[in-house]
Amino acid sequence: MSGARLDFRISGNLFCRFALALIRAVLRMQENARHTPEAVERFLDSTLESVDSAEELAVGMAQRAGMDEDDLMKIGMAIRESVVNAVVHGNRYNAHKKVRFAVASDGLRFTVWIGDEGEGFDFDSIPDPLAPENLMRTSGRGIFLIRSFMDDFQMRRLESGGTEVTLVKNLVSK
Repeated sequence: MSGARLDFRISGNLFCRFALALIRAVLRMQENARHTPEAVERFLDSTLESVDSAEELAVGMAQRAGMDEDDLMKIGMAIRESVVNAVVHGNRYNAHKKVRFAVASDGLRFTVWIGDEGEGFDFDSIPDPLAPENLMRTSGRGIFLIRSFMDDFQMRRLESGGTEVTLVKNLVSK
């Protein structure tokens, strides 16, 4: 191929964005390496006001752990959906039942546990929010959103009754 030339130049704007993203990733990795582990546990009332306090607590910890704005928004939404489910569907606003809310950050991952004292439910009976018959429903997308916002999501029945969800956002894969 005489005379043919391959041009691998990257536009200045694209290169700058790439370089900035790389620098931010390295800084986050350094920050995570210095991160002081943090853990907190609360027992929340079965009210919608508890949703705000849970979100505020978790997002504050995620921010201290070095999460970026996009991840902070995702974590906040996942917390809101999970605590609403515990208050509304699990405990059914029962003033005698509490929501266990625990958050831990260890420099590698950000983990949240949310447990209710309700009767539990059949995990396999959760309807598909993307099915045509469910697209116009005003509810039923919470678990779908939580799964899409977090790196890992688990549900389990508690021996004492109720349901516990575990949400994980990895810190080092950025």
